[in-house]
Amino acid sequence: MNTSDFEAWARQQLSDVEQALEAWVPPSAPAGLGDAMRYGVLDGGKRLRPLLVMAACQAVGGNTGAALRAAVAAELIHAYSLVHDDMPCMDNDVLRRGKPTVHVKYGQAQAMLAGDAMQALAFEVLTPEDGASVPPVLQARLCALLARAAGHAGMAGGQAIDLASIGQALDEAALRDMHRRKTGALLQASVQMGAACGGCTDMAWRALGDYGAAIGLAFQVVDDILDVTQASETLGKTAGKDQHHNKPTYVSLLGLTAARRHAEELRQQAQTALAGSGLGAAAGVLAVLADKVVEREN
Repeated sequence: MNTSDFEAWARQQLSDVEQALEAWVPPSAPAGLGDAMRYGVLDGGKRLRPLLVMAACQAVGGNTGAALRAAVAAELIHAYSLVHDDMPCMDNDVLRRGKPTVHVKYGQAQAMLAGDAMQALAFEVLTPEDGASVPPVLQARLCALLARAAGHAGMAGGQAIDLASIGQALDEAALRDMHRRKTGALLQASVQMGAACGGCTDMAWRALGDYGAAIGLAFQVVDDILDVTQASETLGKTAGKDQHHNKPTYVSLLGLTAARRHAEELRQQAQTALAGSGLGAAAGVLAVLADKVVEREN
């Protein structure tokens, strides 16, 4: 897939996702809660998780209506995690997506509630009452994939390890486990939710799972690199905070050159997985997204 075709595809998907978020994230929740929720999720972010959902769905010829709901749900879980991670009891960050974090803008209590409400809304979006756009069996599968990625075995567990590891020396296996949970699990689940929306062969399912695992870890390796090579203005969040808080990263463990080499190895693993998926040209967008994950500058 050439660059102009990918960019046209991405613009359309992002437009659909933004419209859905605008429609489904309520402005009318009580006592300003809706404002805090919308501030935390609208108008910002790379929307990588929704793009992965839509790309995987389309690669297997799936139900794009169901995939759009899955894409929004994945982004809501991601946004809620950022709201909570930025709070003083966690990472204590004041900048996210180029603007003040939710707890800085609305206070800690409202930020906690906004994150809680976004998490719940994700599963509400996945379970429309009429069952037409997302059949009940698919609803259950999507909810299971998302819940596992977000919970103790995935994102929340990874964050717990992260907090417990401040000032600790982790070996590469332990660091990989933390990052696969904290960041990689939701990215992998985004690919799997998209694939679940269509008729996916066992071979394609395994390959897409391997692809998602590779880019999920690559994303965090690149994040570790950018934290020490880019300015806050470029990142849209506070640069250098991992080193400041003495957190273990791929850069602190391997060094910058080796970390970059590892990101490239993970890119190749992702591309190899796609090549063995049997999806052929239908996986072209996923291949470009793997490149984008490694080549990004913010």
